[in-house]
Amino acid sequence: MNPAAAKRSLVDIALESLGAQLAGGRWPVGSRMPTEPELAEELGISRNTVREAVRVLLYAGLLEVRQGDGTYVRAVVNPGEAMRAISRASLREHLEVRCLLEESAARLAAERAGDAGLARIAAALERLGRPQADETPESYAERDLDFHVAIADACGNQALSGLYRYFSHAVRQSVQDSIRDEALPDPDLAAHAAIFDAIRARRPDEAGAAAAAITRPLLATLARLLDTPR
Repeated sequence: MNPAAAKRSLVDIALESLGAQLAGGRWPVGSRMPTEPELAEELGISRNTVREAVRVLLYAGLLEVRQGDGTYVRAVVNPGEAMRAISRASLREHLEVRCLLEESAARLAAERAGDAGLARIAAALERLGRPQADETPESYAERDLDFHVAIADACGNQALSGLYRYFSHAVRQSVQDSIRDEALPDPDLAAHAAIFDAIRARRPDEAGAAAAAITRPLLATLARLLDTPR
């Protein structure tokens, strides 16, 4: 066996084990990690292998070194793994998450959006309804995304807004796919305007329902096409 491949596989094993224990709560955020010799003995691998695995976790932001004190847990969820899971997800899964994010953002925006947020949503809606001379699925998807990002930013929840931005590539791709596939319903400007009208009127339930009126038909149609239960 190639020595480099063997070493790499041992590091992978160490990463898998340490990642699972972090996610399982063995070492909560803020707690001190065992020393490298302790981890090496527990995992049955060399200290060098443990050191490489810890370096990967440091780079990923899960651990941090406090000089002269030790290594501490900074986070228990690896954002890189989350991104890889998103990239592997299907169109149906992308749309399911999109439903949750956009409906929640619309509800919160109806409760919390300020004047600047409302103005930004209105401007994005106006651009969405202004087709370009050389319109493409990509250019429409960009404007559609701008509209929904404006709502997410106006919802008063930085975590939700950040998650929506993090997920924006998957959302953009799902919009492009829905336009290219004639079997999937194509939401019109009126459907998007209904979301803004409900947000402006401070009606959270109506705003959430208007957002769902766009995403749920896409999900239902796609589920039928794929012959999978909803």
